[in-house]
Amino acid sequence: MYNFLRVQASASKDQRRRLALICLSFLTGFLLMAVKFYAYRLTQSSAILSDALESIINVVASAFAIGSIIMAAMPPDESHPYGHGKIEFFSAGFEGALIIVAAFGIFKIGIPRLLDPQPLPHLDAGLLILMGTSVVNLMLGFSLVRVGRRTDSITLVADGRHLLTDVYTSLGVVVGLFLVKLTGWLRLDGLVACLVGLNILMTGFALVRQAFHGLMDAADPAVLKGLSELLIRNRRKNWIDIHQLRAWKSGDYMHIDMHLVLPRDCSLEAAHSEAKTVEALVIEHFGGRASALIHMDACIEDDCPVCHSRMCGLRSESPVEGLEWSLDTFTSQKSGERLRLSNNRKT
Repeated sequence: MYNFLRVQASASKDQRRRLALICLSFLTGFLLMAVKFYAYRLTQSSAILSDALESIINVVASAFAIGSIIMAAMPPDESHPYGHGKIEFFSAGFEGALIIVAAFGIFKIGIPRLLDPQPLPHLDAGLLILMGTSVVNLMLGFSLVRVGRRTDSITLVADGRHLLTDVYTSLGVVVGLFLVKLTGWLRLDGLVACLVGLNILMTGFALVRQAFHGLMDAADPAVLKGLSELLIRNRRKNWIDIHQLRAWKSGDYMHIDMHLVLPRDCSLEAAHSEAKTVEALVIEHFGGRASALIHMDACIEDDCPVCHSRMCGLRSESPVEGLEWSLDTFTSQKSGERLRLSNNRKT
């Protein structure tokens, strides 16, 4: 309770909105799960049961997501100096794993019904119930994905995609059972259940893969491209080179580090000022939800070809024309890579 109150006191508007929306998702999912099981009780349809089983996963995943959002909003402390945002990747991975488990459970139910079909009583009522739950999940799923993208929350996006998958699942079940009603071919009930299982199996693997990339701090090309364009637009004369540009995400907070090459006759005070300028640009670029660690390197002779400062008493080699900053050189592991990359492109 203390941690919850602490989070509420320090949470931003976006974080509070996330928490409110994920709580709504949990309550709605619980009610819709009960409604779907009632529909299964009426119809005894394996396809409807497969949809209801997936709803159990929705409820469990939403409950786990609530905890992850509360933890992600907690400020950094001595034990977690970079904050608690990584928990959101655990949440998305956990939800993906649960979806995979649910898929195999659906196969276990659907295959026997495919081989040995059973009568489906009260099918009309079951179809109406499923259509109603689909409309509710559709509205909630789109809201979760929209807010998740706007607030940069992988947990909300994952939960929203899961609900949208549930909508597609329910619509597939409705279509399948409607065909059963028209044709009287009862094997379609088991076939639809198996198709539902395949669909959510792919969704589960996609979520696990996304969570794995986040936990392993995989490079985000879009983020690095945006940073590269920012640095190119705001380049200053003393910024000879930038390399080892890296970015990793923790919740909605971005951490960036890079090496900035400056003239070796630059004073400590002047070098610090240049680094603070870069830091301010980066933090502003992410709306204040970022930190930047700028490592300052003194230029060496290998940097002369890429240095734009012509009036330099330290220069040992003339600058090479046409060597521009780019994402490739920013993410290289050492200074002066621009010349080598340019030569490679020419050959």
